[in-house]
Amino acid sequence: TPGSASALDGVMNTFTQSLQALTTDPTSAASRATAVGAARTLATTIAGIAGGVQDLRTGLESQLGSDVASASTLLSQIAALNTKIVGATGNSSGDTSVAELLDQRDQQINALSQYLDVQVSDQHDGSVTLLTASGATLVDHGAAATLAFDGRGTLGAEAQYTTDPSTRGVGTVTATTPAGARIDLVATGAIRSGSIAAAVSLRDDTLVQAQRQLDDLAAGLSRGLSDRQATGTAVSANGLTGFDINLTGLQAGNAVTLGVRNAAGASRNVILMPTTGAAPTPIDAGLTDDPTALVVPVDISGGPSTLAAAIGAALGTGFTVSATPGGAAGAVRILSDPAGLALMGASASVTVPTSAAETRTGSGQLALFVDAGTGNGVFTGSFEGGSHLTGFAQRLALNPAVTADSSTLVDYADPTASGDTARPRMLYDALTSRTLTFSAASGIGGVSAPRSATVVGFAQSVIDARGAASAEAQQLDEGQQIALSSAQSRFGKESGVSVDEEMSKLIQLQTAYSANARVLTAARDMLDTLLRL
Repeated sequence: TPGSASALDGVMNTFTQSLQALTTDPTSAASRATAVGAARTLATTIAGIAGGVQDLRTGLESQLGSDVASASTLLSQIAALNTKIVGATGNSSGDTSVAELLDQRDQQINALSQYLDVQVSDQHDGSVTLLTASGATLVDHGAAATLAFDGRGTLGAEAQYTTDPSTRGVGTVTATTPAGARIDLVATGAIRSGSIAAAVSLRDDTLVQAQRQLDDLAAGLSRGLSDRQATGTAVSANGLTGFDINLTGLQAGNAVTLGVRNAAGASRNVILMPTTGAAPTPIDAGLTDDPTALVVPVDISGGPSTLAAAIGAALGTGFTVSATPGGAAGAVRILSDPAGLALMGASASVTVPTSAAETRTGSGQLALFVDAGTGNGVFTGSFEGGSHLTGFAQRLALNPAVTADSSTLVDYADPTASGDTARPRMLYDALTSRTLTFSAASGIGGVSAPRSATVVGFAQSVIDARGAASAEAQQLDEGQQIALSSAQSRFGKESGVSVDEEMSKLIQLQTAYSANARVLTAARDMLDTLLRL
């Protein structure tokens, strides 16, 4: 429950408060132990929530298999009833049987509509044809399509839906029509309502976005404490303009964002993505902070001395890249002609520690949270072998080096003066004061632009977004229940039997019968009188 001590916001607040307490007394072993324990609880909580998201997706995968099998059985039964109805229609002795068969078919169609939406078309021979919303035939007279679902069992964060069978990590619903055509009902959007559509939407959209929000939170939590922010300084030379930026220590995944504007005034971000050669090509912009950006891989395997040349080669013509005069080994100058393609900004988030064991970095940055899936490696946002961001929330763990020695929360250099609050202060400020950029793909605040917030602020936004989504779903369900109840009421009035109305008709018939009986009695008496004359 949000707001409780064990909820995400509760454990986040406990962790930040433990860091704040450490800034007042960094020599206290008890304060350091409390901070370590709070950090471990935070990592475990985030990993547990993310694991729960995938458990829900796995459950939906199983439910889809069951629902699709039930829907396929109903299609066969409806087709069989079509055949019986056609055979019994026109047979006077089978009027009662036809009515019963029609009722059975209506019940089966109603049951089918709970799984997927279908269009029902009555045929002249008494049968019905069932179509999907996209027009694919599911039942044609006595022939029915066969539905199948190729479930994947246990799902992980990387298991997502694509139209390419070779990369699709979840099951899809296919229909083999009576004509023999095979149709992917998920890819074609043929199923728009019912339990199958709801399960697909939850599995592939709602829960995937929830996973992305947790992954972004975990990444922000990790890199917010381990990275230094590099911001470009505006420079100009020989009629060109651009920025000097210190990229010393740049690691694979430490994206460098360049804001550019063309001669027509259109602006866009270019993301330089450092790689050591194992990143996929192309890199999906949707896995970066800005899904609208142009992502350009940069090979940094040659080290700092080749960085400027590597960036220049990646950017190509229109840019001039060189080492910053008098700058550090990894500092570069990026220039362009403002009349053609103007550089509007340059920034990067550079991970300082190169390993989890490197706790005395000489600065406040600390790899307090690491990636358990890569042998407790430092999380850098790398794409080597695939996106390390996907599923990071499940793999989030406390750095074992910090667990073994809580003094690393304070000691950032050899030696560190007793009572030095620099690192605890930096860690606390990194969570509560420093604004980071979070991916637009998380859906927090919109889906077209990155989100700027503190780590604590983003965590609260995630909680608020999930709460809003839950409330919206509940309101939608209530609205659908009202609509369903209204439709069922109208259907009942049309197809059901009104006892009051039928009793009224019965009384009318009884009165008419009595009146007719009196007429017949009078006629008989008249005839008797005539015969006696």
